Amino acid sequence: MASKNDPALPDITIHAPNLRELVHSTIAWFQLHYMQILIAVGAAVIIYLTLAALRTVGARHMGQRGDPLGFTNVLSRAAARTTQFFMVMVAARIVVVFANAPASLTKTVTFFFTIAAVLQAAIWAREIILGLIERKTLAEDGQGETLANAMGLIRILVTFALFAIAAIVVLDNLGVNVTGLVAGLGIGGIAIGLAAQGIFSDLFAALSIIFDKPFRRGEIITYDQTTARVEKIGLKSTRLRAMSGEKKVISNANLLQKEITSLQTLTQRRVTYAIGIIYQTAEDKADAIPTMLQEIVEAEGLIFVNAGIVQFGASSLDYQLNFDVPDPDHHDYFQMRHRIGLAIWKRFNAEGIGFAYPTQTSFTAAPDGKAIMPYPEVQPVKRVDL
Repeated sequence: MASKNDPALPDITIHAPNLRELVHSTIAWFQLHYMQILIAVGAAVIIYLTLAALRTVGARHMGQRGDPLGFTNVLSRAAARTTQFFMVMVAARIVVVFANAPASLTKTVTFFFTIAAVLQAAIWAREIILGLIERKTLAEDGQGETLANAMGLIRILVTFALFAIAAIVVLDNLGVNVTGLVAGLGIGGIAIGLAAQGIFSDLFAALSIIFDKPFRRGEIITYDQTTARVEKIGLKSTRLRAMSGEKKVISNANLLQKEITSLQTLTQRRVTYAIGIIYQTAEDKADAIPTMLQEIVEAEGLIFVNAGIVQFGASSLDYQLNFDVPDPDHHDYFQMRHRIGLAIWKRFNAEGIGFAYPTQTSFTAAPDGKAIMPYPEVQPVKRVDL
């Protein structure tokens, strides 16, 4: 059996004098300052009950996830996360400060109070930051669907950053040299960032899409030569459904580097028609074509912009029609363009206006050098004297 002086055993008697001193000093303190202690305990109970009441009120008014958030809801969420350990240590701190507690007891309470205060501050800061993020996003996107894709990642990043800072602050207040720890965390963060540069690039691009909102889920956008509806905004990539039906997947970082045209915010879409008629059209009908086109557009309930001759083509007299479709939906836009084109074709047929098509006229010569015309020549009428 190992002896009391065996060096392999920990020395459990080394702190006994300090413990005895703490007990004796605490008893003497109670005997000499019992009245101050009772007053301080009363004040501490009131502070504890006040903090508990604030936590209860916060739990009632913090709202549910996905509900519209105001600043009151954000602060209520933070108040509802107040811990029992923090409330107890605040009460104990008040007692030892206002009742002139002995140095050993004050030091012990201060140690635990520092830990409780720093951790509680980190919890409050986390809830306020996350609440403000949700508030900003939900204010513009009531469904919160895009935020749900990244909220888990945001919570992890915010929690890690705040509690890492809290741990450093606690260690620093306890007299530990944290310079090496801070340097190590910095170097480790740089190494991880370089190793996962591509992943973090897409992650931060996803956050940029969520908060900056260049487009949203369900919108129709155009990039490069692709027009598609956004189906899902993920943390790594965005999934779209092209108008032709196929599914397209593009990384968030690559998508944000392109010029994106959103068709969702359009109040109306412009349609341009190029119309070519033959040069043999009668002058009065050529002059009436803009009025005809306006009547056709307005008959369909669309917005007429302008119409007229834009150039003299090689084999046609070229007109241009511009009108707006009030509904920006791609299907309605396509259908209206079809209906207007069909109406123009019917009206021109009824008016006897011919659509031009590419033509060429060739002139040839007979062996005697006389030109052979491409159309029948009108023979001159001979005059007969009677």
